[in-house]
Formats: sequence, C-alpha cells, structure tokens
Amino acid sequence: MPIYKSTEFGNIQISLDAIASLAGGTITECYGIVGMASQKLLKDGLAELLKRDNYSKGIVVRQNEDGLVLDIYIIALQGIKLGEVIYEAQKRVKYVLEKTLEVKVQAINIYVQEVRMSK
Repeated sequence: MPIYKSTEFGNIQISLDAIASLAGGTITECYGIVGMASQKLLKDGLAELLKRDNYSKGIVVRQNEDGLVLDIYIIALQGIKLGEVIYEAQKRVKYVLEKTLEVKVQAINIYVQEVRMSK
C-alpha cells in the first residue's frame, strides 16, 4: 500500500518499491556493507548479491499505524565490528527516509545473510 501525501500543489503517492530503492541505495553506501542480498539463500547457503535494479528483492517494507518497518537483507564485509556498522547503517537509513520522504520510521531490521572478504 503506497504512502499518500497532500501538498498545496496536489497529491503525492510514494510506492513501497520506491522506499525500498531509496533504502537500498542508502545502505550500500555505508562502510562495511558489501551490498544487498536476496531474502532467500542460494544453494550451499550463499547469498545472491543484488544489483541496484533489484534492491526491492532484498528489502521488505511494511506500513503500520506507528510508521514504516523495513527488513533489509545485506552482505557484510569480513573483519568489521558488525554490531557498530549495522547500528550506524540503521541510523543512516532512518535519517534519509525521514528527511527525504517525511515519513516516520518505526524500525529497521537488518539481516546479515553472508560475510565476504572484500567488495
């Protein structure tokens, strides 16, 4: 279900896919994040690295009365402090969505599907 906003010039409709694309582009710019991963693992437990056009396959956006809830599936870089990197990524995605789209974000859940050696 898209998000609707009204302005003095007319109405705006923001699709959940657009929100997923913005969140995916934001999180892939974060230090320690190799890229977006598919929600489903491939054979042998490996995650598929998604390209920019397919970010919506690695992000689930839900809307409830308290705001947006995002489930983001990523591939992280080996050798980083995972907890700190994920926390900073959550803060950055929340900030970008709230400032860019003027929506309330309730939660950003990040799932590390795989850890890789380098980008």
